[in-house]
Amino acid sequence: MLQNLLISSFTFADTLMIGQLGPVQIAAVGLANQMFFITVLFFFGLGSGASIFIAQYWGKKDLKSIHAAMGAALSAAVTGALVIASCSIMFPRQIMGFFTSDAAVISEGSIYLRIVAASYLFTAVSFIFSTSLRSTELAHYPLISTFSSLAVNILLNYILIFGKLGFPAMGVAGAALGTLISRGMEVVIILSIAYRKQTPAAAPVKEYLSFDRYFLRRYWKTALPVILNELAWALGMVAYKMVYARMGTDVIASANVSEAIQSLFFVMFIGSGNASAVMIGKKIGQQRYDEASLYAKRFLILPVFSGLAVGVFMSLFAPLITLAYNLDPELTLITQRSLRILAFLIPVRGLTIHAVIGVLRSGGDTRFSLMLEASGIWGIGVPLAVLGGLVLQLPIYFVYLLIGTEEIYKALLSIFRFRSGKWLNDLTEEPPAPQTQVINAAGTEIP
Repeated sequence: MLQNLLISSFTFADTLMIGQLGPVQIAAVGLANQMFFITVLFFFGLGSGASIFIAQYWGKKDLKSIHAAMGAALSAAVTGALVIASCSIMFPRQIMGFFTSDAAVISEGSIYLRIVAASYLFTAVSFIFSTSLRSTELAHYPLISTFSSLAVNILLNYILIFGKLGFPAMGVAGAALGTLISRGMEVVIILSIAYRKQTPAAAPVKEYLSFDRYFLRRYWKTALPVILNELAWALGMVAYKMVYARMGTDVIASANVSEAIQSLFFVMFIGSGNASAVMIGKKIGQQRYDEASLYAKRFLILPVFSGLAVGVFMSLFAPLITLAYNLDPELTLITQRSLRILAFLIPVRGLTIHAVIGVLRSGGDTRFSLMLEASGIWGIGVPLAVLGGLVLQLPIYFVYLLIGTEEIYKALLSIFRFRSGKWLNDLTEEPPAPQTQVINAAGTEIP
């Protein structure tokens, strides 16, 4: 929770600083960061697939299998990061053109994207190591690395965006450079801690590559639906952004501010959802299935009540935060109304986060999670966003309310899945050894 709060707090501060440059810059950085958003969700899919195995193997204290799961995730993450970064560096204007037709936004976003793309490789390594440390109940180490790198990021952004301490004012290019340096620092810190403290995640490089074909098949059978799940969700979020951008530059600027503020209030559910996956997965690995089911039930109830409290708090106090942004009065009013709608949806969104990330995935039920997420976003959310935002031309806050119906759909189906018991699978169980027949001279089988 604290790590996610830090990330959201610094994202909020970044948005606040860039907001001083104007709505074009807010829109440009927000849209350019959709590439990082997609990339991180690819890493999240890989990491989540690995963490399902790691948490269950941690219950058995099987370090060799933990390192094999990490190696499979690291190999794919680094490869993906290189491909996405190369495309972002070579074709930034074309990528920005997918999101908006505003020439000024495309120009500013291209500058930001070309610089920040190099940081994707750093994020690939730090993300998988952080996920592995959390899955082995060492969540405080990723917290240290995140705090250190984000503190440097906010300081560098302040210096480079506005030209402090003798540096030239670089605008969005300064924000990108500060992000690149801080993410490089993060990977150095997390690797140093992992190896100096001799954590379960640390191993010789060759041990990360010790997985065999059978392990890879099991890993990808579980991880691929998670990756496709995250990709479907990420592309859905990008589709929402495309709708908002076509509703106007002011609308996408308001959406970026609203979502940055909302993320500050939503961090507890992301943190507790990930924590629940570790706790449930460990019980499954220990073959204490009744306790795993009990934990799952409690983790589905928890976000409903806590979400009500957080939603009320956000609705009452979040509008005050908008006063810190350099928004005109009309845009401020739209953002405040959006925040009240988003606050109303927090309890349901908290439940679905816990259900998908914490319960279903911890039990290896990743195919159902994929069906649930993809059908919710692309069958309900995106069509309603297009209908409300582009056809009916409703205000952005009513579009948020329409999109929220997908969360209700996902919440109901995930509860039914939990009650069926089909979500709970022990992925650490080895298959039975193949039986061979030995025949003696008389033609009789020897047992």
